[in-house]
This record gives sequence, structure tokens and C-alpha cells, in this order.
Amino acid sequence: MFEIQLSSHAKKFLNKAEEQLAKRIIERIEKLCAEPFPTDVKRVVNRKEKIFRVRVGDHRIQYTVHYEESLVFISDIEKRSRAY
Repeated sequence: MFEIQLSSHAKKFLNKAEEQLAKRIIERIEKLCAEPFPTDVKRVVNRKEKIFRVRVGDHRIQYTVHYEESLVFISDIEKRSRAY
């Protein structure tokens, strides 16, 4: 089981998002605790760091996995048009 840590940007996005959207995103983040690499995960290209992303409707959750600390760090949550 992995621990979840949110960046300040991700926290701000969740606080400003509509309640229904925030609930869907939080459910997806909780699923990442148990399985950090679900079947629909993709790696973000052209980055030195191994950053992965999953979809929640039109939004993308970008994250990194730190095995040593059993941590999933959510670096960004954005609408697709602004995520990349």
C-alpha cells in the first residue's frame, strides 16, 4: 500500500474544483494507493523524471512513484488542454 502526497498546486485545484469532479478525482487517487500502475496509465514523454498520468474525464492526474518511501506524489491535476 502506497501513501499519497499532493503538491500545493494539486491541493489548490481540488479545493477550487466542483464537488462532483473533486469526488471523482479523489476516488481515482485513492485507487492509486493500492495500484500505482493501473491498466490505463501512460508515461508523460519528454521528461527526464518518470512522470505518469491517468485520466479522469477531461482532466489528467500527473504523478511520480517513489518505491523507497512507498509514496505516490501527485504533482499536478489539470484539464487536458493545459496539462502538457
